[in-house]
Amino acid sequence: MPKAKKQEEINPKADNADQEWVFKPYKLAKGEEYMNEQQREHFKNMLLKWKKELMEEVDRTVSHMKDEAANFPDPADRATQEEEFSLELRTRDRERKLIKKIDKTIELIEQDEYGYCDLCGVEIGIRRLEARPTANLCIDCKTLDEIKEKQERG
Repeated sequence: MPKAKKQEEINPKADNADQEWVFKPYKLAKGEEYMNEQQREHFKNMLLKWKKELMEEVDRTVSHMKDEAANFPDPADRATQEEEFSLELRTRDRERKLIKKIDKTIELIEQDEYGYCDLCGVEIGIRRLEARPTANLCIDCKTLDEIKEKQERG
């Protein structure tokens, strides 16, 4: 039976933070203060890596669209290409909005206001923030927000 592979063997870029985003959960120490300097640094690094990855994807999209742009004589081929470009542009638009949200979150970290619910002021929690680093509501307020939204839509 083959031995289990080490993380470096599975993903040789695992320790190279510049190459690929590899998530390492924050290890809480017993009695550790919430949103201390180490935690803020952990989330700031996570957000910066995520933003860098999104920006690289934007660059790839631009070069892909330049390289693939062709004037196909067949209307079906032209329509297919336009639909692919349209889908890609919608995705990039969502990512552009996410980049703005990441920038806003990084500002909150720098102002020591990160990690607390915008509505009730309670701690959002390390695990929730690791799952959704741009979260600005605690799980209870977010649940209520979603219930209200669902009721308004009918």
